[in-house]
Amino acid sequence: MALYRGVRGRTGHPVIQRASKALSFAGEHGGLFLATGLVGAAVDKDRRAQWLRATATIATAHAASMALKRVVRRPRPAFEDMLPIVRTAGRHSFPSSHSVSAAASVVAFRGLVPARVTVPTAVAMGFSRLVVGVHYPTDVIGGAAMGAAAAHLGRSWSQRASSVPKGI
Repeated sequence: MALYRGVRGRTGHPVIQRASKALSFAGEHGGLFLATGLVGAAVDKDRRAQWLRATATIATAHAASMALKRVVRRPRPAFEDMLPIVRTAGRHSFPSSHSVSAAASVVAFRGLVPARVTVPTAVAMGFSRLVVGVHYPTDVIGGAAMGAAAAHLGRSWSQRASSVPKGI
């Protein structure tokens, strides 16, 4: 609780809040990351299959996070003195699906998008969910862990599947 209140209490600058709102909007349902993958597939014809596999991996990780939210059913933060500054698509908090999609993109886009782009974007996405007041730190950390793990599984599965000789 102290970490949540500390972040919320120290991030009231309008620029930080506007940037966090923009990231939250862009990351809704994995949109920023799914769009990146689809644009990559459209413009990078030589690696189209890689882009599409990465995009499918992110979409699958996001869908899994939505399913887990319905199982865990942790309510979002609700404090009268610290109201959220954005609306949310749902009322459940764990895991942060924004963080799941962001962390999944770091792993799924490896070799396609430089880590110097994906890692700071993922960190900023997770932090934005604290700034806008819709997640606890454990939601963001758990979401990042879930997204990275799901994407690692997806990458290893797709690499094995693509290495099987045709006709078997």
